Amino acid sequence: MNGFFDFYTILFLVLAVVIFLRLRSVLGRRTGNERPPFDPYSASKPDQAGASDKVVSLPQRGADAPASRVDQPANDDFGDIAPAGSDLAKALSEIRASDPSFDPAQFLDGARVAYEMIVSAFAEGDRKALKSLLNKDVYDGFVGAISEREANGETVMSKFVAIDAAELTEAGLRGRTAHVTVRFVSQLVTATSDKDGNIVSGDPNTVSEVTDIWTFARDTGSRDPNWKLVATESAE
Repeated sequence: MNGFFDFYTILFLVLAVVIFLRLRSVLGRRTGNERPPFDPYSASKPDQAGASDKVVSLPQRGADAPASRVDQPANDDFGDIAPAGSDLAKALSEIRASDPSFDPAQFLDGARVAYEMIVSAFAEGDRKALKSLLNKDVYDGFVGAISEREANGETVMSKFVAIDAAELTEAGLRGRTAHVTVRFVSQLVTATSDKDGNIVSGDPNTVSEVTDIWTFARDTGSRDPNWKLVATESAE
């Protein structure tokens, strides 16, 4: 009888241990490193730039950027971008004071991407892409040229070989709106064909050097981090 009792006692104890271990593996243990409960008010808001895959955020707004630089001295030295004490450096400092996240080096990186996207979209007649990158006046001018080209049955082939240079030449703050001008020097292969496929301008087999001077603008008080092209001119 005792042997019978001991056998079932041991069996129940084994089952209890097994069940306990299974529950522990499923429910887990508190270690002090658990994530806090989800708080919908602390969740990050969607990035407005993600609303369109054609939008280019020229200066990346840092999440840890200070809210104000009122108590910080202006840094007029932007290295090779703008020598200390120059008018350009002072203008860039004014923009940074209005928007602490503004970084001229990051801006130039984004401007290169925007330049290539805009030139390619114009050649392809992609109005949707252009609309998200240009202000109304520049957009209307680009679309007018595209419409005229289409009416004549012309097509444009444009291929980037390289962007040799992108340098800031001017900057300024007008109210809350920052304006930054960039001089681009690029190597392009471009040619325009008529409706019969005959080349009417350019050469599909020749690389040409093109110099453009473009001005981008952005409201520094806006939550939208994107800059738009507001003026263009050719240096040639």
